Amino acid sequence: MIVELINTGSELMLGRVLNTHQQWLCRRLADVGAVVTRQIAVPDTADAITAAVRESLSRADLVVTTGGLGPTSDDLTRQAIADMLGLALHEERSVAERIENYFKARNRPMPPSTRIQAMVPKGAIVLINQNGTAPGLALRIEPNPFRQATQALLIMLPGPPRELRPMFTESALPLIKSHWSDLNFVCRTLRSAEIGESVVEETIGPLLAPLVSRGLELGYCARPGRVDVRMAARGPGAGSLVAQAETVTRSQLGGCIYGADDDDMETVIVRALSERRETLALAESCTGGLIAHSITNVPGASAVLLAGIVCYSNDSKIRLLGVDPDIIAQHGAVSEACCRQMAEGALKVSGATFALAVTGIAGPSGGTPQKPVGTVFIGLAGPFQTVVERRHNPFDRETFKQVTVNQALNLLRRNALCPNG
Repeated sequence: MIVELINTGSELMLGRVLNTHQQWLCRRLADVGAVVTRQIAVPDTADAITAAVRESLSRADLVVTTGGLGPTSDDLTRQAIADMLGLALHEERSVAERIENYFKARNRPMPPSTRIQAMVPKGAIVLINQNGTAPGLALRIEPNPFRQATQALLIMLPGPPRELRPMFTESALPLIKSHWSDLNFVCRTLRSAEIGESVVEETIGPLLAPLVSRGLELGYCARPGRVDVRMAARGPGAGSLVAQAETVTRSQLGGCIYGADDDDMETVIVRALSERRETLALAESCTGGLIAHSITNVPGASAVLLAGIVCYSNDSKIRLLGVDPDIIAQHGAVSEACCRQMAEGALKVSGATFALAVTGIAGPSGGTPQKPVGTVFIGLAGPFQTVVERRHNPFDRETFKQVTVNQALNLLRRNALCPNG
């Protein structure tokens, strides 16, 4: 099955808007076995839209477009596709009534231009929009004039995410499943921390080779400080093949694996602390509150995070955490001794079960031969002897901070939440 995705919008081409549709739709389609083989973005012009759809129909069984179904002059997808396929547009009374009721319910006058959204190509299936006025449209193209002796399904979705996502889930996805009832795709991702991509591949690649020869799809996605291992299979026996691969991968990577599929490190941390009814405090210098930000992005964080102290200056480390001024004078704020006192001070003032502390040199200046830019100390205090690790993260400031956050949370995970892997 060949699936192609076309995102329309001149704002995408200008870089004014992030194309979130690509990731969201690709993931939902892959989850049901309709893996996207090609995706493109085109501007809001009839010629560009027509050319892209025509080209996709010459190859694909399923084509999904986003955007261009609204009431304004740059919403051209509906008309362009109807013209390309030689389909007349007619006003669908039920859609027109929904649009009228949408404005009545909000006590707002309906602009005349809005009515164009009720124009539907002949033979199209209307996908109801519960969150806006522009309906989605689906066309069963049989025969396909651009690909001999085949048929295709063309689905047109509105651009706003708050309209597109529920429409896809509630209307488009059931239509796709009914059209292709034999889809069978299983995918599992294991997420690892603080191990290089090449090391991961050298460790598990040879052992998974027999499964790859039987149809396992194996992939690696590396980010600073993290590597995802993706295992997928199609057809009968796909679940068993992926399960075997997961068993092998877990046995070899062990404690380096911190989660699966959509698990972020912070999600794993909040979940584990919640289950154990334990709490956390933070003392952040070089990360500027990013650890706290990551934790509080997770629902339920209020049950585990007691305090987050951003002690960027030396004075704040002394006043808020009780760091000894002589320690800073003798060893510097970026030192094992200072980080240790930061962690222990945060633990004391918060009353939490555990406390994480970070202090480092994000750069681009401030480094020395003994402590080059990227040097960071990460401390963990708790009901055990305080642990402090020195790391070197020679990245730009933003990447340095994100890598340090992951390292700090993983230090907590390894030493306190799952010390045996």
